Amino acid sequence: MIKKTVLGLCLLLSWAVHAQTASPNPNQPITIDAQRIVWKGDLDGMIKRRIVRVLLPYNKTLYFLDKGGQQRGLMYDMMTAFEQDLNKQVASKHLKIHFIFVPTARDRLIADLVAGKGDIIAADLTVTPERKKLIEFSTPIVSGVREVIVTSAQGPNLNSIEDLSGKTVFVNPATSYAENLKRLNVELLKQKKPPVIIQNAPGIFETEDILEMENANLVPITVSDFYLADFWKKIFPNIRVHENLVLSKGGDIAFGFRKNSPELKKALDAFTDKNKMGSSFGNQKIQTYLKSVKWVKNATDPTELKKFHALANIFQKYSAQYQIDWLLMTAQGYQESHLDQNKKSKVGAIGVMQIMPATGKELKVGDIDQVNNNINGGIKYIRYLIDQYYSKEQMTDLNKVLFAFAAYNAGPARIQQLRVEAGKRGLNPNVWFDNVERIAAERIGNETVQYVSNIYKYSVAYKLVLELPNKK
Repeated sequence: MIKKTVLGLCLLLSWAVHAQTASPNPNQPITIDAQRIVWKGDLDGMIKRRIVRVLLPYNKTLYFLDKGGQQRGLMYDMMTAFEQDLNKQVASKHLKIHFIFVPTARDRLIADLVAGKGDIIAADLTVTPERKKLIEFSTPIVSGVREVIVTSAQGPNLNSIEDLSGKTVFVNPATSYAENLKRLNVELLKQKKPPVIIQNAPGIFETEDILEMENANLVPITVSDFYLADFWKKIFPNIRVHENLVLSKGGDIAFGFRKNSPELKKALDAFTDKNKMGSSFGNQKIQTYLKSVKWVKNATDPTELKKFHALANIFQKYSAQYQIDWLLMTAQGYQESHLDQNKKSKVGAIGVMQIMPATGKELKVGDIDQVNNNINGGIKYIRYLIDQYYSKEQMTDLNKVLFAFAAYNAGPARIQQLRVEAGKRGLNPNVWFDNVERIAAERIGNETVQYVSNIYKYSVAYKLVLELPNKK
């Protein structure tokens, strides 16, 4: 029986499947070559090639890897069911059609589909007039979707959608939320009211990430599909879902595919009709992903910000000395100790940066019981990790720091092993997010992944606080 290799399931690139011979041996594994193959065609061509490439964002709900390399997520399960359904209809006994999952940044989903780097978009993609000009959509997975305003527990009081006038809303610019906020701004300007200030979230941030940050009062206002916000408020108790503040209503969420693909549309529509949300399958799957993890802490409440401002000058001083972004280093300090110099771990780590006494002596920064020396030591050690392991690598400056954080947490030798494996599996060994990060999740679990992710989220929050000091 033909095997589907884990390699082929986890790759970021598009893959091409090639049979070994004109008449493949059914006991021989499929060879999967890491090539960025551009291919465009309808379902008949996919059946002939025996491969369907699914583009989807990597996030906590739709698609992710658990420890051990197991693929999970709502869209993964739905597309796996479609794969099984399709194979029952058209596949021969031994030569199955294989779905390859291609995690893709949200702002690249449509462009990569049109360019022939994937065949189906499986995401919480809202059907909009702008998108329909570029691609086609299946029968909706979810209909009547409302985009609603969500605020943090300490966010502003809002009584109408017009109350967003002059306020900052944090959204991913590649979403329909940004499109609809721009439409709202047109109406506000007609009313001679200040427009909404649309704050662009980093491209890697999914709605769940922003809701997680909002839960920790890191950002005050965002937009979410109601069903998604209602789903996550069971886990994030500090978000407020404003059901009455509807930015857009009556939306449809559907699978996307290239234009002029009637056979794929027919198959997708038939599948979606049976398995959309509201069906027993759809309802069961969305409940599967209601799970608790170690969420980001509240890094910007007044008490914590008092610590932040008190230590800012020290972080700025030593970060400038070692040429590292001081907000990233402050964020690491928060992740390590909540910026508490009095904190001591069970294993003896000390202070803001949680430095072991022996490490403090090696760093030659003085008494690490003193906050200045402690922060100096932590930043100096990150600089050492960068210089020792990553300075000559073809990485961005940000990735050098992210890898140093990962090494700080898991050890540089372990991170190097993960980078080597990432390269062998077609991922970029010089990029942390969505690349080596995924190998880390598989091989060593969630701790290091969450560690680096939290630091990055804290640094974004600190940056927003500094950029918008008078915005509430």
